[in-house]
Amino acid sequence: MEIVNQPCAKTIEEYEKRMLALKDAIEILGGKWKFYILLNLNQYETLRFSQLKETCVGITSKVLTSELIQLEDNKLISRTVNSTKPVTVSYSLTQHARETWPVLRALIDFGFKHRKVILDK
Repeated sequence: MEIVNQPCAKTIEEYEKRMLALKDAIEILGGKWKFYILLNLNQYETLRFSQLKETCVGITSKVLTSELIQLEDNKLISRTVNSTKPVTVSYSLTQHARETWPVLRALIDFGFKHRKVILDK
C-alpha cells in the first residue's frame, strides 16, 4: 500500500504510530465536558468542584466527578485537598495539560471558521 501524503508519514509503521497517538489523544480529551473543564481551569487557574460545576453549565455532579477522575488519571489536572472546615477540594491544570493549549486554541479557531462557513451559506 502506498502512502499518499508524504509530509505526514513516510512508512506504514510511522502512519500506524501516528494513528495510535491520535487515538490516544482523542480518548484522553474526548467527551462532551473535558474541553470545558480544561478551558475553565486555563481561564481561572484553580477552581473548586462547585465552581467547576457552575462554569460547566448543564453538567451533573456525577459526570463532573467522572471527568475529573479521568483527567487526573491522565495527568492533566491536579487535585488539592485543602484543610479547611469543611474540607474543600480544588483543581488546577498540570504543566502537561498546558501543552494541550495549542490544540484547544486550534479547535476554537476551527469552530469559529466552521460556524462562519455554515452560517454564511
